[in-house]
Amino acid sequence: MALFHPLFSHSTSLHLPQTPKKPQPLKLLLSLSPPTHPRPFIPSRKMSFSSIKCAAVADTKPPPAASPPLDEDQEDHKVLVGPTTEAERRGERVAADYDWTEEWYPLYLTQDIPEDAPLGLTVFDKQLVLYRDGNGELQCYQDRCPHRLAKLSEGQLIDGRLECLYHGWQFEGQGKCVKIPQLPTDAKIPKSACAKTYEVRDSQGVVWVWMSHKTPPNPAKIPWFENFARPGFQDTSTTHELPYDHSILLENLMDPAHVPISHDRTDWSAKREDAQPLCFEVTERTDRGFAGWWGKATDPSAKSFLRFEAPCSLQNNREIVDEKTGEKHYFSGLFLCRPTGQGKSMLIVRFGGTKRSPVAKLFPKWYFHQNAGKVFEQDMGFLSSQNEILMKEKVPTKELYLNLKSSDTWVAEYRKWMDKVGHGMPYHFGHSTITLPKEPAVVEHAPAGLVAGASASFPAKGGIGSMHAPNLANRYFRHVVHCKICSGVVKAFQAWQKGLTAVAVAFAALAILVSGRQWKAILLVSAAISSAGVYACSYAVALNTTNFIRTHRRL
Repeated sequence: MALFHPLFSHSTSLHLPQTPKKPQPLKLLLSLSPPTHPRPFIPSRKMSFSSIKCAAVADTKPPPAASPPLDEDQEDHKVLVGPTTEAERRGERVAADYDWTEEWYPLYLTQDIPEDAPLGLTVFDKQLVLYRDGNGELQCYQDRCPHRLAKLSEGQLIDGRLECLYHGWQFEGQGKCVKIPQLPTDAKIPKSACAKTYEVRDSQGVVWVWMSHKTPPNPAKIPWFENFARPGFQDTSTTHELPYDHSILLENLMDPAHVPISHDRTDWSAKREDAQPLCFEVTERTDRGFAGWWGKATDPSAKSFLRFEAPCSLQNNREIVDEKTGEKHYFSGLFLCRPTGQGKSMLIVRFGGTKRSPVAKLFPKWYFHQNAGKVFEQDMGFLSSQNEILMKEKVPTKELYLNLKSSDTWVAEYRKWMDKVGHGMPYHFGHSTITLPKEPAVVEHAPAGLVAGASASFPAKGGIGSMHAPNLANRYFRHVVHCKICSGVVKAFQAWQKGLTAVAVAFAALAILVSGRQWKAILLVSAAISSAGVYACSYAVALNTTNFIRTHRRL
């Protein structure tokens, strides 16, 4: 997934605020360890050194003539990420206090919450239901009716109250049950007939949920993104459900090196010939995450600032000074990654800035949304397979990954952070540690019937009857159902398609019936124009609902 968006303008000079250090040569930036003689990083025993020699080398200068030749382990240490702290070099594990429930998790974009229906969501394996009550206030409960455990998200809203569709029990406010149709008229509703509630807050256009029932909500932990509060800041925001673990999603978003290859020509900013070594400088490591600068080795002055903050917030920021006016502009790529269960995640993407490209203003928002869907589909195959291998191998990532200093520094930092706090999560995949899920993955909303089965057999092409068969491989269910803009656009184009089809048929029929050549010509031309409109509407619907397919893998 690209860390920047075509909305950004790169034609101006870069200004780096709060630069922690004087810029250093590339060789120093890539060497994150002090100039001691640490134990070389040893890859997995399953990997041969012959395969390692094929990896890209960031520093290709030969050693000085007077230096003795380096053995294979020393050569590997020059390019592979090794221990970065004194504790790591001593082989000590550093753990931090962490409880995954005592955090705020991003649930949904505020603008996309339905007004007339409950919304089922998950955080790890906890199922929630979110809705707006009759006063427009957000309410969040455990997605479970206290009567017979039916999902409340399958219910409906009646006069601002959430009704379970199994037996009609209704809830409002802080989970209070206010109606049980089956009770005798003289009986009171039991006090225990209430839904478990969760605290939610709306901040900067995102709804956040506090998952702990033991500790009161801590508002100070809600992330605040300074750029999104700046005057004139505009963003394009999308939501995507994805079929792989949230840690793999975050790792992918921290990996700028894959963009030129995986997303070649998706837009003008990604070209495979631009693949090159990158430089990284870690400036901050805490129990809550890490931060630092990164940029291209060929242009070390044009750097971006990346920050990862627990539990699932990643931002990539730039500040650019306009050479003509001297005005400073701020740009952000913000990724809010919510774990939604084993092998599943939901991502809120927000690209924006205080200056927008004039070309971008010519395109509707849904165009950028479908382009974002294409980007995730380009990554989906190998990220899903990566998830599968981690689950099968059951070993930490240092036994499986070959992390290069010139491309994978953030990935290594993230997995090492997981080593610190993974003990406080339901499960984790760390650099040196791992805890596997205790409960088997639950498959929800399994497609049923002939059409649904056929749809699941053709995920790359969007599926047969894909709008009726829930399937996380389909763009419609990964994004469109979560986006008011795109779902509205699809419905509008479908309505126009039906209307223009009727008009085209009517014009063609009239052309057959009339006798005058001039009228026949006019009616046939009108039918042809209407048919072209039908095709255009069909193409627009397909653009929003059909998956991207790589040209070298035609199905």
